[in-house]
Order: sequence, then structure tokens, then C-alpha cells
Amino acid sequence: MKKSFYSLNLNWQIVAILFAFTLTAKAQPAGYYNGTEDLIGTALRQALHNIIDNHNARSYSQLWEDFELTDKKSNGKVWDMYSDKPGGTPAYQYNFFIDQCGNYSGEGSCYNREHSWPKSWFGDASPMYTDLFHLIPTDGYVNGRRSNYPFGEVGSANWTSTNGSKVGSNNTSGYSGTVFEPIDAYKGDLARGILYMTVRYYGEDNNWPGSPMTDGANLKPWALSLMLQWHQQDPVSQKEIDRNNAVYALQNNRNPFIDEPEFALRIYDPTANTEAMQIVRMRVYPNPANATSSVNIKWQSNVSNASVIVTDLSGRTLLIQPVDAVAEQISELSVKNFEPGFYLIHLTQNQQTIFTQKLILN
Repeated sequence: MKKSFYSLNLNWQIVAILFAFTLTAKAQPAGYYNGTEDLIGTALRQALHNIIDNHNARSYSQLWEDFELTDKKSNGKVWDMYSDKPGGTPAYQYNFFIDQCGNYSGEGSCYNREHSWPKSWFGDASPMYTDLFHLIPTDGYVNGRRSNYPFGEVGSANWTSTNGSKVGSNNTSGYSGTVFEPIDAYKGDLARGILYMTVRYYGEDNNWPGSPMTDGANLKPWALSLMLQWHQQDPVSQKEIDRNNAVYALQNNRNPFIDEPEFALRIYDPTANTEAMQIVRMRVYPNPANATSSVNIKWQSNVSNASVIVTDLSGRTLLIQPVDAVAEQISELSVKNFEPGFYLIHLTQNQQTIFTQKLILN
């Protein structure tokens, strides 16, 4: 998914240090990432591993009830990223428990438990087998079509799901085999689940069989580059923040790349100019919001010449609003003329993005 405006591409070296703001009661515990402040590269990866290691493993049967806590849409249905159509009407939706697979004959039959990091890549071993940060509820048939193919970007599709997910040959440099490509709105969600696995099981990957995408708990260069790209282009949403908190309540560990998205750069591109990064704290509320009203944006920043720019997921600019660089600044954005769906709110300085937040309109 390409996100650009003013013909400028987002650059990891100017992406701000991001702080997730949650509207829910349970949030990132104070001091959870203490000791990581000055670390980069392998040292940071090891430190984060130590923090999120030894989680409370769930049983495979418990995942059915866990999904009702971690993956419920506002209408009470299963939030299936392989069939959902943000801003549109999915071809089918599932009810928790009563629509569990079972057998399936095609899309819309039932939902099951998808290992987004396929279980064959770690030899079906525990505790990876039931780790909720890479396990998600998905349509059984689409899950089967994904099989254990790597994630990638399809050049020529040989199969496409009802929501636009694809199977076909990879169009990403470094690997030309068959891949599965989810829709743009959920690429960041899935990439952050993959990045979590590289840290949670760092040093615990002896005898993992691996895959065209992975070598133990490490991503191969082409895959790492792509996951960082998806992480950048599809930023953390309120859906992910809520899910992170729900999984934390069950497993007693968190996904660091949802809480602190800049960790990805600090681990996997430690030569980046992190000292030049500006600290930005930004909150969009309500989120999800009603498409007939307004949303508020509140931030703390030292930026000047700033603007808020709203784009759709194709990168089309819908709104530009200059803002003042004042601590605890609050700005109101009218979304009354917007269609329901996913949007991106960019805080920019001198026409360069320093922060992006996803907005959901119902």
C-alpha cells in the first residue's frame, strides 16, 4: 500500500518516535519498557525479548473463547481480516462459537484459527502454537488457500478472495515464489504480528524448520524489508491497541511494535539517524468515529510549519489543515463528507510526514 503526498515517500529516518495512546481502561503498564531507552540493534531485540518472554501460554481449545475478547467487531461479529471490507459490506460475517470450523466447502462456510506465522515454520511446537499475537480468526477456506505461503505482494494473482486478498507469484525483489497478500488495510496489523515473533522467540528457535520467508525466528532480507514497509505504510490502529490490551490480559505480555512502533527501526535499521527524530505524541478521538460528525486530534510536539493531512488508503489527499505547534494542541476535523471506511491522518512538517494515525469511520 503506497502512502504518499506532495510526491514524497515516507522515510524511516524522519519517522517520529511514536507513542500509542489508548482510549481503553487497560493500557501499556507504566515502566513496561524500562531499560530500553538507549538501546538499538541486537541489544534492543534481546532486551525486548526478556520483557515479553515466558508469557502465559493458552491451550489451543481456549483460543475460541479468547477470540471473542480479542477480535470482536462493533457489531459483535468475528473480525476476520481475510474477509472484512473496511467501509464496505463483507460477503459474509461470522458469529462466535456457532460458526466455528468444522469442514468448509468454500468462502463463507466457517472460521478457524489461522497461524499468520505458519505452524510448519516452527515445527508445530509450543508455546508458539497458541501465541495470540500471531493467531487470528479467519475464514477457513481463505486460510486454506493461504496455506503456509509467505506474505508478499502478488504480481499476477491465480486466486482472489471476496475482500481482495490474493495468492500468486511474489512481485517483491528477493523472492519469486508463491505468496499470500492481504488487503492494504491490514498489512500493518499482520506485519507487526510477524515482527513480534522475531523478538518473542529470539534465541528460542533451535530446530525451527524455517521457510522461504524465515530462518528460525529471523526474517530473510526480502521479507524483513517488506514487513518494515507494511509496518510503515499501514500504521497502528485503535483496533490493534485494543487487541494488544486484550491479549495482554490473557497472556501477560505485549506486542512492542504496537506500543512503540519506532522499535522496528531501532532494531532493524540501527544506523538510522535516531538522534534527529522528534518526539511526537498524538491522539485521535473518538476512534472509531461516526462519519456524520467530527474527530479531535490532540498532540504534544515541538514541530513548526505543521499541517494535518487526511488521506484515504489509496493515498488520495482529502483534507489539509494547518496547525500550530503548541503542547497539548487540540484540533477538530470535520468528517461529515467522508464515506465510512479507513483513513490516515498525517501530522506533517514542511510537507514531510512525522506521524501517521489510522482513523476508522463507521
